[in-house]
Amino acid sequence: AGVSITIAAHFAVMTPGTNIGAAHPVGAGKTDTTDISVKKATNWWATFNRSIAEKKGRNAEWVERAVKQSESITETEALQLNVIDFICPNLDSLLLLLDRKSVEVDSGMVTLQTKNARIIQHRMNLRFKILDMISNPSIAYILLMLGLLGIYFEFSNPGAILPGVLGGIFLIVAFFALQQLPINVSGILLILFSIFLFLLEIKITSYGLLTIGGIVSMLLGSLMLFKTTPSISVHLPLSLVISVTAVTSAFFIFAIFMALRTHRKKVTTGREGIIGEIGIAINNFKPDGQVKIHGEYWKATSSDKIKANDNVIVIAVEQLKLVVRKYPTK
Repeated sequence: AGVSITIAAHFAVMTPGTNIGAAHPVGAGKTDTTDISVKKATNWWATFNRSIAEKKGRNAEWVERAVKQSESITETEALQLNVIDFICPNLDSLLLLLDRKSVEVDSGMVTLQTKNARIIQHRMNLRFKILDMISNPSIAYILLMLGLLGIYFEFSNPGAILPGVLGGIFLIVAFFALQQLPINVSGILLILFSIFLFLLEIKITSYGLLTIGGIVSMLLGSLMLFKTTPSISVHLPLSLVISVTAVTSAFFIFAIFMALRTHRKKVTTGREGIIGEIGIAINNFKPDGQVKIHGEYWKATSSDKIKANDNVIVIAVEQLKLVVRKYPTK
């Protein structure tokens, strides 16, 4: 776009040590110059820029070569070829040079008064810097994966709150970034399907097959996340895809392991958790009595002859009463 902006200006100026040209249209990734759609776009762009150059009295032939052949020239060559008007080392000298010069605008001829003009620079503010950063395909991809991790962690550990909040924020920002990019719906679906497979691994005994399927689905989804056409493509670095897939898969495998471990762990709370615990009799059983287990007092019954201070073991729970037996001691 630099060539187009320059030739359309009322005054085209370059600084020493710069160059201009190489205006061939390209996509956001690799571009196939043999594709007919690319040729059509190139010819249209060349004609469009040529018409601007002719209107501004610049070298239309060179502009066309810059588009079709990606020709590039220095500032001196640009001045000699009538592509630009002046060469200036800095803005101050440019303001002095343009002072009292006349330009034609829609309302007619205007004489510039730039000698003592104040220069106001408009730089990209923080908001646009952030938007520019998250629109990077790699950043958008990482945000998407972080969001999915956070949501998954929240569902597998209800009440954690923070992972769910961060996951939601990351997902929303990722979707905002992805709408600026040529995403492939199949890639998104494969990534979501991989999360589904990881969740199934917790519920279904597949001996790791669902986990392997989840990893493969996530890898394929990551590779297919962005659309690829002959004229334009957006690619994620293979190293990034492999790294993120490996780290994400490792997280899911760890989460699955912890979930399965929790599900298979012996219950240690409530009525069921007290079965098998050892306590001490508080009084003589006739056949009911009272026992103390882990500092708690329970009503109990037993068919054994149990005296005060005898060790007992819980074998069952009947409503709020424990069924115990005398625990043999050496």
